[in-house]
Amino acid sequence: MAIAEKMNSQMRLVLYDGEDLETGKSIYKTKSFNNVKTSANADQLYAIAQAFAPLQERRLHKVERNDSFEIQKEA
Repeated sequence: MAIAEKMNSQMRLVLYDGEDLETGKSIYKTKSFNNVKTSANADQLYAIAQAFAPLQERRLHKVERNDSFEIQKEA
């Protein structure tokens, strides 16, 4: 049986940057924060994102979390 150990975590703010004049589709920019504590839960990350949002030039659209795992065979 295999086990997965969380190695890294990243929080990404997805910011609304307007609409494309030709297609009318929304344009988004991202701001990434690396080395997030792997033990941080969703509420904690959301609170941090809400604190950072007013410091951005663009409006916060959503918050994403990317985790990296190392998968090994169980000893």
